Amino acid sequence: MFTLAEVSKSYGGKTLFEDVTLTINREDRLGLVGPNGAGKSTLFKLILGHEETTSGQILSQRGATVGFLPQENAPVGEETVLELATSHLHGDEFGTFDGSLVASAKRILKGLSFRDADYDRPARTLSGGWVMRAHLARLLVQAPDLLMLDEPTNHLDLETLLWFQEYLETYPGGIVLISHDREFLNHLVTGILELRNGQLFSYSGNYESFLEQRAAREQQQLSAFKNQQREIARLQEFADRFRAKASKASQAQAKLKQIARMERIDAPEAAAATVDFSFPQPESSGQRVMTLRGVDFAYGDHVVYRALDYQAEKGERTVLVGPNGAGKSTLLKLLAGVLKPQGGERDPGLRVKIGYFSQYRSEMLDPSRTVLEEVFDTPRLIRETDVRALLGCFLFREDDVKKRVKVLSGGEKSRLALVKLLLDPPNFLLMDEPTTHLDMGSIEAVIAALTDFSGTLIFISHDVYFIRALATKVVHVNAGRLTPYAGGYDYYLEKSRATSARVALTAGLQNGRPVEPNRPPAPNPEQQRRDQRSQKERREQAADARRELGAQRRQVATLETDIMRLEERQSALSSELQKPETYTTPGRTVAVNTELKTIQNELSAKINAWEAAAARLSVMEASAT
Repeated sequence: MFTLAEVSKSYGGKTLFEDVTLTINREDRLGLVGPNGAGKSTLFKLILGHEETTSGQILSQRGATVGFLPQENAPVGEETVLELATSHLHGDEFGTFDGSLVASAKRILKGLSFRDADYDRPARTLSGGWVMRAHLARLLVQAPDLLMLDEPTNHLDLETLLWFQEYLETYPGGIVLISHDREFLNHLVTGILELRNGQLFSYSGNYESFLEQRAAREQQQLSAFKNQQREIARLQEFADRFRAKASKASQAQAKLKQIARMERIDAPEAAAATVDFSFPQPESSGQRVMTLRGVDFAYGDHVVYRALDYQAEKGERTVLVGPNGAGKSTLLKLLAGVLKPQGGERDPGLRVKIGYFSQYRSEMLDPSRTVLEEVFDTPRLIRETDVRALLGCFLFREDDVKKRVKVLSGGEKSRLALVKLLLDPPNFLLMDEPTTHLDMGSIEAVIAALTDFSGTLIFISHDVYFIRALATKVVHVNAGRLTPYAGGYDYYLEKSRATSARVALTAGLQNGRPVEPNRPPAPNPEQQRRDQRSQKERREQAADARRELGAQRRQVATLETDIMRLEERQSALSSELQKPETYTTPGRTVAVNTELKTIQNELSAKINAWEAAAARLSVMEASAT
């Protein structure tokens, strides 16, 4: 559907990537990966036509449709949620709402966790994450030939993510997506595109297969590079030793020519910039870090916990799992002191210092401050040189530190919140979805830092890879009850006999086994194909209507031009009949009168045709609005 031929993109003389060649077919399922700043989102913009290439061409198949979900900040106006889901977006303006898509839109909105009561709600009243879900619904309803998704899971809870994953597994068009979620990529993609050091590398298979292939390629390249360097060194040593000896001089020159003729093998690319940090080791706490005794908590009439008992011990790395709404984030906030128990007791241990990393980064940051001002908001005395060095580790460099928090991307806000934790290190760390908006390199760095962290960690995450890397204990939260498992995530899966690592994150427990939550079924492949055929037929009908309208407008314009030409000729002939010399020229009077009669007949016919064409155009334009 799309072909990129030797595409390059530069900004201000700096090349982002060059000579990118790629073909995207209708059946492709491709994951686009690479470090922050490699150009992933820019490549999307080039394919979508939102930006121009510096060089090279991007060709698209005639009639192919593409739908795009940005990472954040999609536009919204006065339309309702249902109207947004059934609309077409042109630039930043919403087009005509398509009432024939209402049933499909409601199915998809339900799968994305919207309630019936939300359908008539103005979309502008939604939070940013729910606006993105509504835009995602709009794309799925439109069923374009190619879906381009930039971090589509950032705004989804795990149950909704699982529904979305099932939906995409049978999607009848092509998919290209940017995602930091390994499990999501492993389930969906059949190929990986990696943007790295200005080049695009293509791999077959899912993300795990890509990692194996890339490691093997880099090892082969490293071996070849080392072998060539040894051979160059051997030849150079011979030349250096014998070039001064007359008997060996010709051989020495031959060795140098052999070196010059070699096609040099490059060393494997250096790792691109990513977060590089470690947690400063905090003061040691007592063995008992935090105790909740008989804690009650409710949101209005909704009781979350009644007489809850829980104790966190020094050095534990605990992940909280369980269904949406079971109280995982509430438990984290009770432990952090963000929420106060409505009954019972919260009892911190000796020398406990808490760090809370909220799921909603805006709760941790002041949007009016600059990055530098926000970092200096800490009880510790710190030098600006140290702060700038730490910010540099987190990819805030030069003028980046002058940005206002409110203009930062989701990934930048996550990194800034981590900087603030590092500057005032806790020994009891509570993290709610810490990997959201972070790229894969940054996630690996966070894992490495937390692995070395000497304090106590309790966290919530839907990233199975992150959980497996860190958790040494699992606590299942459901219906106000906590069920501990004294081992890592695989131990929990084994003991609970779960059938899926991902599903088990949000499952309830019944007789000690995970029970998958009820989710709206994703449309079956045949339903999706019918929806897509229906969409295609509507698009073709709309295109036909636009062509007919254009042709009608051209016909009316042509008739108007003809009428003006005839009227000008009629006026000229009438003026000629008023001149005396016309009558002194033999035969001229007869010729003028004959032509004038012909003009009048043509003019009458053209005016009649124009009236009929203009009336038809008026009807067509009214139907098009």
